[in-house]
Amino acid sequence: MAIKMKELPESEKPYEKLEIYGAKKLSNAELLAIIIKTGTKKDSALNLAQKVLALNNKKGKKNLTFLRELTTNELTAINGIGRVKAIQILALAELSNRMLTPIKTTEQKIKTTEDVANLFISEMSHEKREIAKIVILNSKNIILKILDLSIGGTNYAVLEPKIVLAEPIKMQAPKIILVHNHPSGDPTPSEQDFQATDRIFEAANIMGIDLIDHVIIGKNRYESIMFQKKRRRREY
Repeated sequence: MAIKMKELPESEKPYEKLEIYGAKKLSNAELLAIIIKTGTKKDSALNLAQKVLALNNKKGKKNLTFLRELTTNELTAINGIGRVKAIQILALAELSNRMLTPIKTTEQKIKTTEDVANLFISEMSHEKREIAKIVILNSKNIILKILDLSIGGTNYAVLEPKIVLAEPIKMQAPKIILVHNHPSGDPTPSEQDFQATDRIFEAANIMGIDLIDHVIIGKNRYESIMFQKKRRRREY
């Protein structure tokens, strides 16, 4: 029989435990129980949190990143997790993801491929679909704008020169960087990646725009197509 939250000693209740010992002393289940807030007659918030964490058995992840992949349907299938609680959990997962991304990316100077990867790796490493983005820069490599270009399936997001170059041309921007992810987790460029990069490089060059990098994000790894093609040094 599950122990109810009110039956726990004061120092073992998640809210009180956090106040006394600090957030780092709480388990994953205890932290999640604080988000869930209330339980049911059958299950405490802590028990519900443990059931949510048990969903990782299907996902097979080694950490809490599986929370990003859950759907409201998967969460509400747990008796005691309704629509509001499910949305709170998904919001928490997205917020934790965004905590790793700078709040203000514009006015940031990009010097290396690593700078680009650091902007996007936490956001794109765990995506199930292939997503392509463009980073638009001024002549000093300061970010003017970041836009989503396309969202594909599990294999390929289409990168057409006219779509890629529309906004940089409108802004009269001199430099751009392309970024896309590989849902497989392997950032090694494919032949299709090389071909798309060549088309965009040539089209951009005609328009007086410099494609200075094309970065592929994998599972906590990244590769630069431009450096592999020996078109660039490690620093821009």
